[in-house]
Amino acid sequence: MNRYALEQKFKSAAAFLVILILLPYIVSVFVNGADVREEDGGDIYVKVKVPDTEEADGLAEIRWTDYLAGILAEEISEDCEIETLKAQAVLIRTQIYRTVGDAEDKILTESYLSREEMEDKWGAENYQKYHDRYIRAVEETDDTVLMYGDSYAWTPFHQSSSGMTRSAAEVLGSKDYPYIALRECPLDKEADNEIRTFRFSYDEIQDLCRDFLVAAEDGEKAAQGYTFEDFEIRSCDSAGYVSELRIGNTLCTGDQFRDALSLPSSAFTLSEDGEDGLKITTTGKGHGMGMSIWTADQMAREGKTYEEILAFFFEGTELRNDIQETGLF
Repeated sequence: MNRYALEQKFKSAAAFLVILILLPYIVSVFVNGADVREEDGGDIYVKVKVPDTEEADGLAEIRWTDYLAGILAEEISEDCEIETLKAQAVLIRTQIYRTVGDAEDKILTESYLSREEMEDKWGAENYQKYHDRYIRAVEETDDTVLMYGDSYAWTPFHQSSSGMTRSAAEVLGSKDYPYIALRECPLDKEADNEIRTFRFSYDEIQDLCRDFLVAAEDGEKAAQGYTFEDFEIRSCDSAGYVSELRIGNTLCTGDQFRDALSLPSSAFTLSEDGEDGLKITTTGKGHGMGMSIWTADQMAREGKTYEEILAFFFEGTELRNDIQETGLF
């Protein structure tokens, strides 16, 4: 081989080596955008909004894996099965990609538990054990996301349903999420605090619901106050959640009523509580759409994998983990 050929071969080999070394960084910047940093060792760091940070802009850099684990720790119990944690990790990751994908900046705003907050929650002696479980759930699902066609799926979840999850078509009046459908979850009936009772005076309800009562009620009715006859559940959806509620002359949704009174669920019944109050009995915890964490955990205890759990709650979606294909932010 002549000298020129040897030099060309050496240059090609050197160029290939440089590309090989820089490839992870190139892919990270191309895929993630400018607000993602990769350190030696392959750890990805992202910018997150932290209200109490000492930084002037209110931002902090955190390892991507720690960020996801921190969100998991805030949203799902450390006592859940590892396959339940994995399913939740996929839902969280998918929702972040879905939310941030089209955003101009890549600042992440989802609330999460820091190491200090985890230690306060579990105690220093239990911190490492529980933290490692959340990290494992994130790492063992890698970059897996839930897709519907070529788009990130909408991935809502709740603690427990009324015994059946809700249809997005019924709740939202939209056909965009056919995979958010009715799913029977009889095991939710055994969930912690599944059925709860609350008591409110009519004056308390009038005050808490004033934002949507004032527009519909005239001054005379508002001054008179309410009685039990002024409350009527007009309709419920197929899962038993209140769709329409009448309060005096006002019609509102069960979800509006739930939010105003900070109830755990809009699957509720009403009964009279003496002359001046209302007794509200709720079933379930959360909005009732998507994955029930309680049923997911029971499925995991029975040997179901996170893939099987997600296939049950989000039928028609597909798990993918090719970040270039899915267009990670």
